[in-house]
Amino acid sequence: MRVINQINAIAIGSFDGIHLGHQALIAQAEALVIIERNSGYLTPGYMRSCYTDKICCFYHFDKIKGLTPEAFVARVLEDFPFLERIIVGYDFHFGREKRGDAALLQRLFDGEVRVVAQVCHEGIPVHSRTIKAYLQEGRVKMANALLGRSYQVEGEVIPGQGLGKRSFVPTLNLAVFHYQLPLEGVYATRTKLGDRWYDSVSFVGNRLTTDGNFAVETHILDQQIDAFHGSVSLAFIDLLRINKKFDSFEALKRQIQEDIKRAKDLIYINTSPCSDAQQ
Repeated sequence: MRVINQINAIAIGSFDGIHLGHQALIAQAEALVIIERNSGYLTPGYMRSCYTDKICCFYHFDKIKGLTPEAFVARVLEDFPFLERIIVGYDFHFGREKRGDAALLQRLFDGEVRVVAQVCHEGIPVHSRTIKAYLQEGRVKMANALLGRSYQVEGEVIPGQGLGKRSFVPTLNLAVFHYQLPLEGVYATRTKLGDRWYDSVSFVGNRLTTDGNFAVETHILDQQIDAFHGSVSLAFIDLLRINKKFDSFEALKRQIQEDIKRAKDLIYINTSPCSDAQQ
């Protein structure tokens, strides 16, 4: 049975990251039509809905990539029969081989097409690809500024080496998929266990001094955390140092203690813009 919705205004785009540019579109819409591609995301799939209170509707790219611009608009109008306004970005393209643009959309749609100009932050154009590039360089604070929040990833707790608890500090080891991970290194972070956020220091990268395997690990600061199972969120605040190999376990242990001290200082002086990671 087909459900007929009463939505009058939609914003169309990939909305990967729900960054400051996307927020300019979202503010003018009742609902989002999200083009889902299933690859290398800042915010994969349904996680986008965590950063907006608007209705999120998904079109999978593989299902619509063959549609002509005319067929795509017809599909949208079939799904939103009371549509009066469509909001898109200045660089919006649609339809097979990206043949459609905002001008063609206006010719095909009888209602209002509202085109939102490029959004800049301190002179820097806000794009998902720019945010990804900053993350790959370890420039987390710049990425967060363009996002308007702390960058977050989510993962499931998995068994680790057991070496941290025995020889260094206890950590939760996470399996993280689909997200763009930042540069290999150690970060000041906040970690969400259940409904609560904790100050933390986290490692992303290959464990060069121990087994050489890739890992995402987080250590909760000044808290005794018993065994935890399930989903964990990490909010990145700033890079402490890039990944490196140490000559001995003792040298690594000393560095970890320095990382913890610096993480505490950074978390204290930085107010995280992440939605609820400030709690």
